[in-house]
Amino acid sequence: MRVEQLYKKNAHSWMVMGRDAERREEVIDTNHYLIQNNGRGLLLDPGGVENFSVVAAEFSKHFELANVEAIFASHQDPDVISSLPLWIQANPDLIVYMPKIWVSFITHFGVKLENIRPIPDEGGVITLGGHDLEVVPAHYLHSSGNLSVYDPQSKIFFSGDIGAALLPDDSTNLFVEDFDEHTQYMEYFHRRWMPSNTAKMRWIAEVRKRDVEMLCPQHGAIFKGKDVARFLSWFENLDLGSAWSNVR
Repeated sequence: MRVEQLYKKNAHSWMVMGRDAERREEVIDTNHYLIQNNGRGLLLDPGGVENFSVVAAEFSKHFELANVEAIFASHQDPDVISSLPLWIQANPDLIVYMPKIWVSFITHFGVKLENIRPIPDEGGVITLGGHDLEVVPAHYLHSSGNLSVYDPQSKIFFSGDIGAALLPDDSTNLFVEDFDEHTQYMEYFHRRWMPSNTAKMRWIAEVRKRDVEMLCPQHGAIFKGKDVARFLSWFENLDLGSAWSNVR
């Protein structure tokens, strides 16, 4: 894995780590994001237990992990948050922001209620070192309780599994380089795992209300500049829940 800086201005920054060429073949590749503001850190979807040591070691080269005060979990999947018990073991006072609907499920990972800050279905605000991040509903995309995060200062939108792409192992680009070529790695995933066109349109409307310069998914490459609008248009015209005929 490598750590790249997506944004830095004064005391505010975003970092991303992804493309683990040494992961086990059966483990899905994931991106991990760290926001820091005024020396305080928030991890977004910190990943599975199998890559905790790599994620912690690589981010620690750039940021003091003792200052990571919170984790945001977009939904309940193990590739998103099965590493939570290890992060809490490292910092017992860690705050975990997560969708309210998934609290009783995520506690099965060994997370105690005192660490959890449930976020209601309508979203809300996470304050990090005096800076507010917007939590945007993304339900049914693909989880029935799913949330996105928007940072108005950096104009970065963390989309979780929305925009995810299952790229070839030899792909190393941090950003989408050729959008039309990239769609082949997104289409089946979105049609198979996301069931609601109504929910899709509501989420797209929320994104379009905001000034977004980067759209950062949990898997695959990041959309930047004009590719953000290209992705929203592509997604708008995609028929979700329509891949069932390909299931064997």
